[in-house]
Amino acid sequence: MLGSCDVNPEISDDFLDGKIIFDPSLLSPENYLVSQGNPNPTAEQASRPVFIVCHGFSASTFEWQEFVDWSGNTEDYYVSRVLLGGHGRTYEEFKSASWKDWQQAIFDEYEALLEAGYSNLHLVGSSTSGALILEAIGSGYFNGKTTPNSILLVDPIVVPSDKMLPLIGVLGPLIGYTEAENTQGEITYWYNYRPYETLRELQSVIKKVRKDLQHGFGLPLRSFMKVYKSTHDASADPASAVLIYKGITTVNQVEIEMIDSKLHVFTRLQFREEPISDKDRQLQQQTFEDMIRIAMSR
Repeated sequence: MLGSCDVNPEISDDFLDGKIIFDPSLLSPENYLVSQGNPNPTAEQASRPVFIVCHGFSASTFEWQEFVDWSGNTEDYYVSRVLLGGHGRTYEEFKSASWKDWQQAIFDEYEALLEAGYSNLHLVGSSTSGALILEAIGSGYFNGKTTPNSILLVDPIVVPSDKMLPLIGVLGPLIGYTEAENTQGEITYWYNYRPYETLRELQSVIKKVRKDLQHGFGLPLRSFMKVYKSTHDASADPASAVLIYKGITTVNQVEIEMIDSKLHVFTRLQFREEPISDKDRQLQQQTFEDMIRIAMSR
């Protein structure tokens, strides 16, 4: 994970990190955020489930595109894709954003949906968004608010698989940034270069979440949580699922499903370096179907 030649990378215009490509939700938020696409819902529309799907560190709204495509033009529920703060923009903007900035984008859409009258909300977080959502719960963000009916986490990162991450505070100023092994397709949707400042923020939030879980905290009233955790994950150690299960004091509201996969955020298959198997596709579809089942039952 850690390794670079210069503290300032040379960024191609073909990369998300540059000044040419950016997340399309910044240009047309109404096509991504339900609060902007349908700000005045009817009573029937306001009662439909809304999945607020949130991506991981260094990613973009593309991470949940396959769920949107799979959902098609359904009228049974809505999908609102949140772009984390500081993401989907230039390298410098990514570098200057804190984890609280990342998290604020989730809060903004959640509160905008409530303000518009939507009441059947479901938070979906992959990887780092899982940590951001857990941090919000542990910090009491939902106290006094309409709470999400379900909280669905895909490969949430609480314990990193890369054991060098905790050293980023010491090594970061020396290396400047790390370079991801993105595929040609991924470079326009994921940052190719991760400034050490962002890795420091990542380490900071997951460390806080671990401490919160060690102390224990309950879920928001009437909320149900399910964690889908890949068993062979190069980014989020499977121990993350164990800590979540042990740390949530309302255990009757938490379900853990270990997924036999080698992919991090196994619900995203496009542009992977690894060959995608029929099993991978089946796991993705089963998870999408389970998410819908949970939302429709609550």
